[in-house]
Amino acid sequence: MEAPHDSLTGLLNRAAFFEFYENEVGRAQRYGTRLALIMADIDHFKQINDQHGHLAGDAVLREVARRLRVSIRESDVIGRYGGEEFVVAAPNCTMTDAVALAERFRSTICAPAIDLPDAQLFVTMSLGVAAISDVNGADRLLHLADEALYLAKHRGRNQVAAGSLVLSPSS
Repeated sequence: MEAPHDSLTGLLNRAAFFEFYENEVGRAQRYGTRLALIMADIDHFKQINDQHGHLAGDAVLREVARRLRVSIRESDVIGRYGGEEFVVAAPNCTMTDAVALAERFRSTICAPAIDLPDAQLFVTMSLGVAAISDVNGADRLLHLADEALYLAKHRGRNQVAAGSLVLSPSS
């Protein structure tokens, strides 16, 4: 049996995160509540590994995970999606609230600098947000959050972009 946590960051691994996410989708369907998903990616992470080495990259991943963990709401769950990507499920969260949460993540990552043995690195993060109140469309949340993440990167990185799905006026 696979451990539910990523060994490097201590966050839920991808499989454990999506097990939780499926449970949240079911809960949202049963109770008619909202659900938001945030995809986050460390900007220019390959350059960190290339310039400072993989041990430094690992230290950055651990510190980013720590900062994200202290920024989430009690009801939110965060996982390592893969590489330098993270994913957050935010139950009972409107699009406006989810964007504010993602902006809090972004600003928490940006400062202060991350201390490494040979350098201090300022790291930035791009985030994509999708939120819906009709959870019958929840299978699209990941795709929409990923598209929004791509948009944030395309627009210059170090920002939050929101997905385009609106299934109710109050999303």
